[in-house]
Amino acid sequence: MSIFGGLRSGVSGLFVQSQSMAMISDNIANVNTVGYKVNRPQFSTLVTTSGSETLFSAGGVQSTVARDIDQQGLLQASTVSTDIAISGDGFFAVTDQVTLNPVTNEYEPTGDIFYTRAGEFRPDKNGNLVNAAGFTLLGFARNSADTAFNTTNVLSAMDGVNVASQSAKPQPTSLVDLSANLQNSTGTGGSFDIAVQVFDRQGTQRTMTLTFTKVDPGVAADAWDVTAELTAGQFVNTDASNNDGGTGSAIDAGGGSDTADDNYLGSDELEAFQGTETDYSGFAEDVIGTGGIANLGRVTFNTNGTLSSVTDDFGGVANSGVALTGNNSFQVLVDYDGNNTTSTDTVAIDINLGSIGGSDGLSQFSGNSVINDLTQNGKQFGSLSSVSVNEDGVVTALFDNGEQRQLFQVPIVTFNAPNALRPESGNVFSQTDDSGQPVVKTAGNGGAGSIASSSLEQSTVDLADEFTKLIVTQRAFSANTRIITTADEMLEELVRIKR
Repeated sequence: MSIFGGLRSGVSGLFVQSQSMAMISDNIANVNTVGYKVNRPQFSTLVTTSGSETLFSAGGVQSTVARDIDQQGLLQASTVSTDIAISGDGFFAVTDQVTLNPVTNEYEPTGDIFYTRAGEFRPDKNGNLVNAAGFTLLGFARNSADTAFNTTNVLSAMDGVNVASQSAKPQPTSLVDLSANLQNSTGTGGSFDIAVQVFDRQGTQRTMTLTFTKVDPGVAADAWDVTAELTAGQFVNTDASNNDGGTGSAIDAGGGSDTADDNYLGSDELEAFQGTETDYSGFAEDVIGTGGIANLGRVTFNTNGTLSSVTDDFGGVANSGVALTGNNSFQVLVDYDGNNTTSTDTVAIDINLGSIGGSDGLSQFSGNSVINDLTQNGKQFGSLSSVSVNEDGVVTALFDNGEQRQLFQVPIVTFNAPNALRPESGNVFSQTDDSGQPVVKTAGNGGAGSIASSSLEQSTVDLADEFTKLIVTQRAFSANTRIITTADEMLEELVRIKR
């Protein structure tokens, strides 16, 4: 009977409006939830087949949930460097459980893998980046050679992004690039000092002072003799016997030779002073200079003020205790602790004076003696200062000694049908048959969005729109209750006919 059909229509209307109310309530409740995607109801008719063309059989209404998961939310700036957001398509891969692998020292995912746009990540007690719901961010770790990332399409092969226990090892100074002008009108015996901060293997800062003293023009025109002085330690002869690796020389400790130049420290010998050689016995007789002072050599200039030559001749006498690398650099061996028997802290330092025939390094012009530029590659021990993430998803650790180190790369995961993902508690989604397979990409490639650092994606809820829907839903619900009460009154009239 049509009255009962109307009742059923009213009941179905009450049900779908209740569902609509639940979705609106959820949206309003999550208006400030980072990365939340709005839910909205979709209504469609229910039709029952009638037995006659002249009769109408009421069916009612049904509803489904439409999730605009692929809708972009507004990006809001954050003061936290580990807050990240996606501008464009894709999701962060996260997991609800990680376990430390003692072999690789990486946290590997051992739980379920989910996908989210909520990028409010903070380090937990183990240093893993987790979001507000406790899900750990996954990413590509660096390879064993620290030259690239271990990119993979297998989500379970990724690692938890971890920023704990990171420190920068000290780096001994092995290269000094010097750019300075020596005043051409300086009289005989006049000098100019340049203090260079250098670091030993333990990261201790020392001072090496280079002194340039003008040579008598009657002896050598436009020439300066160069000495070096250490605040602690001593200089070691690169080849005390001047026999290029013969008995009693420091080069011999390296186990190599270079027949091209008796005063050149070849690549094989240099390895001895980069940490692979531990026995430097015999250095006591190879110390050059006294009290941490060494005569390096002589630099001469062309009449136009450009650098002409760099030699190991000091005071006009050949100095075999100092090596020359190329034709424009002094190379000295520095023993910082002065322990000549086991000098594991000995370091070779190249002092680069610029291009021959150029003025990019040392020059001799009429201006004052002045340092133009001075750089060295040594660093002290560094503690983790901060962590940053760039638009490519590369997580970089910044240390208080100025060093930077790339740790992980955060990938972007895309789906053919992202709106078909299944929502889970914690503002994450899981894969379904309808969503398609997850495709792992690097940020900005293959249709994947880019990563915005120090940003958070806001909820896609429009509060004014939700309040409007709330009023409409309330009115629709009330109207459906009128259907039921009216149908009830009609049935009551039918019952009274029999009486």
